[in-house]
Amino acid sequence: MSPQNRSYLRLVRASAWYDLIVTAGFATPWTYVLVHRALMTMGDFPPADTIQTLYANLMGSVVVVWALLRLFRTLPLHGLYDGIARVLFASWQAYALAQGAPKILAAFLVMEVSFGLVQLLPWLADRSRGRERTRSAQQPVQ
Repeated sequence: MSPQNRSYLRLVRASAWYDLIVTAGFATPWTYVLVHRALMTMGDFPPADTIQTLYANLMGSVVVVWALLRLFRTLPLHGLYDGIARVLFASWQAYALAQGAPKILAAFLVMEVSFGLVQLLPWLADRSRGRERTRSAQQPVQ
């Protein structure tokens, strides 16, 4: 799959829908209270405080806006940047899990890694194909 074809753009939109569904509840203090209550029923989750709520709202707001951009102005480049962001998110989630974060986070880690890989691999393949074309063009004719 090339980043330039329609199926890649559908994949970028699917990752945006996933982000919108999973993070919309984090975007406001009022909805975060509900999300936090639900998370507390799934495991050992720390009580909400002002700073935790602030960071949840900041993350939720940014991810919701990013998801809306990918839904309404979908570009191949958005998939590349989203894949890079997912590598970062997955890194911090893995770190949190290693530090004893609730195990429910592992499900989100799997989704981050999955969407990250499927959005980045076409770019890596295109880049290596481009290098091959450049090398073959530079070979002397015998």
